[in-house]
Amino acid sequence: MVGCYLDGELIDSTTSSQKTSNILLPIIKEYLDRYDISRIIYANGPGSYMAIKITYVMLKSIEIISGIECVGCSAFELNGNKPIKAIGSLYFIKEKETIITKKLDEVVDSEFVLPKSIHNLILDKESIPNYMLPAV
Repeated sequence: MVGCYLDGELIDSTTSSQKTSNILLPIIKEYLDRYDISRIIYANGPGSYMAIKITYVMLKSIEIISGIECVGCSAFELNGNKPIKAIGSLYFIKEKETIITKKLDEVVDSEFVLPKSIHNLILDKESIPNYMLPAV
């Protein structure tokens, strides 16, 4: 999911089920061509290690080349703090300010959504990925 915000309110969004490595750059290029982007916010984890790594490298490259600020936010900000699939039956769980991995017997459906407004979104100005690799 990619969204564009004007004055903190969602004005455009794109959703794709393709792999991050195949679709993210074309979507971002389309948004950069269409809008005057001053900051990019991305979900810096926890979640798919490869998707987070690809996204981070791509966005940091755009930041260095274009001067567009790149910041992160927790993936929990985008799914109502529900468990996030890790590997197998392991899920990332947020307990207060700590993220742990926990085995859950039932599959948890944690739908991610772009917020209508980003005014209350908690941001990580350093944008460092939160890989949180679980023990296998």
